[in-house]
Amino acid sequence: MSKNSEKNLQDIINHLKISGFVYQDSEIYGGVINTWDYGPLATSMLQTIKKYWVREFITREGNYQIDSKIIMNPNVWRASGHLDNFSDYLIENKLNQKRYRADHIVKELFPEVNVEKATFEELEKLIQENVKQYDGSKCDWTSIRPFNLMFKTQMGAIDTTASQTYLRPETAQGIFVNFKNVCRTTRAKLPFGIGQIGKSFRNEITPRDFIFRTREFEQMELEFFCEEKDSDSFYQYWINKCSNFVKLLGLKNDNIRVRPHEQEELSHYSKGTSDIEYLFPFGWGELLGIANRGNYDLSQHMKYSQESLEYLKEDGTKIIPYVIEPSIGLDRLLFALLIDAYEVEKVSEDDERTVLKVDYSIAPYQLAVFPLLKKISEPAKALYERLLKTTNIRVVYDEAGSIGKRYRRQDAIGTPFAITVDFETLENNTVTIRNRDTMEQERISIDEIEHYLSKFEK
Repeated sequence: MSKNSEKNLQDIINHLKISGFVYQDSEIYGGVINTWDYGPLATSMLQTIKKYWVREFITREGNYQIDSKIIMNPNVWRASGHLDNFSDYLIENKLNQKRYRADHIVKELFPEVNVEKATFEELEKLIQENVKQYDGSKCDWTSIRPFNLMFKTQMGAIDTTASQTYLRPETAQGIFVNFKNVCRTTRAKLPFGIGQIGKSFRNEITPRDFIFRTREFEQMELEFFCEEKDSDSFYQYWINKCSNFVKLLGLKNDNIRVRPHEQEELSHYSKGTSDIEYLFPFGWGELLGIANRGNYDLSQHMKYSQESLEYLKEDGTKIIPYVIEPSIGLDRLLFALLIDAYEVEKVSEDDERTVLKVDYSIAPYQLAVFPLLKKISEPAKALYERLLKTTNIRVVYDEAGSIGKRYRRQDAIGTPFAITVDFETLENNTVTIRNRDTMEQERISIDEIEHYLSKFEK
């Protein structure tokens, strides 16, 4: 089992493109830089991951799920602080006309500098005085300017300032503005959570690292409301819950860590934030975050909307609840799972295979059905169609090429098991089932297939 530091990221990306997990967006028109569409294999995995998130974070916790909209009243973003504070430090090299994030340049070239504490004037001086060549070009730097990350759009037919609004940069605010509605319609009692899965948009200056940092991405977010006195214990509870969740999906323990934020890293409203980081081939990167947001968000929306978002306790007192937020980036989680699963194995002296050892529960296909030869394809197709219609197993059929090539194709896309229908099947109703990871085969009855595979579900 190779370590992530030994894996070639470009090889993994090429494999995902060739195999059909990911396509270049608008490829026939030359594409859009660092923007990707998901093919059938990745889409299957994403849908399954979302089902597990709903099970673990909503259903089994007794929480509530909503679906708020991407376009919201612009005052939402004034109240949340995104209009004033949601900016990156943009700097441009006039010689190659490329734009960069100043904090990224400093982190890369001057790791001893605490970027979180530095002012943009200090970052600008450091770059202009010391960075004379960067990204393969000589440098003549502009001044740094704040660059708001929200995508602007308009509502209605007339393009005026009054019609200007934004695509949401996070799903959380849709939950906060619906807090009162959920309390009223569900009669929810503290503590409880409200979660949602949805797209968010950030106009990143430098999208990078494939699907790690993109301008359009999907989030699975929970806002868990509780009393202030309970917030520290729930903060720790959700850190543990998130750690267990990514392990449930198959991430290796050695490749994840919990990193509490230092005091200077914290947002002004945060009482504590921890990232669960993953060891990508390019280094440790944030996979998801858990934050104790205090009562900042509800207080801000009360102030700007002039609506009460207080919670009425059973003793008649009113409080503004504290919020613990576990926020998971779905695209990054998918990327980490695929990197973890990717292996190139030597099978023999002159043979190797590329295999994705994806956990059975989230594999794009869980089972492949093959006829040994095309002339016995009819019973193989009949078995395939029965499994499609009468089970929840994600199954695929393949009869093209030799049996060895078909095994390799399924290994490469992560299918954990493959069944071969052969002449013995016609005699005694048994099939050969092959394990992707061990490549070992055994004979089982067709009637035992569902029971055999059920042992691998989580």
